[in-house]
Amino acid sequence: MNQRLKALRKRLGLTQQEFSNRLGIKRNTVATYEAGKSNPSDAAVLLICREFNVNENWLRTGEGGDKNMFHPNSNSALDQLKNEYQLTDDALVMIEQFVKLKPETQHGIINYIKKVSDALSFDCSM
Repeated sequence: MNQRLKALRKRLGLTQQEFSNRLGIKRNTVATYEAGKSNPSDAAVLLICREFNVNENWLRTGEGGDKNMFHPNSNSALDQLKNEYQLTDDALVMIEQFVKLKPETQHGIINYIKKVSDALSFDCSM
């Protein structure tokens, strides 16, 4: 399970500290899970699955590989976007990480993209 936890955290683009903050546990606890020095309790597994929409069977067994990392029956707004626009998992993670940013950081990224677009003479008004 330790490798799957690390793969999940990296897929979400989170540091151990960010991951642990979301779960309300210590960073060192996440580090020991990932290093295989300890295993998360059943309660911790359920918390991880609920917080990050993770398929519990995948987390516990690895069944289905990384394509089954996330729970397929979610009705979150992000999952609706994924289905409606046929987004890849990577695109979904990118969107999720963007919306988690502070508004001023989002604004800075948007301005940067506009400047690059203008410099390259692309039309981004799709």
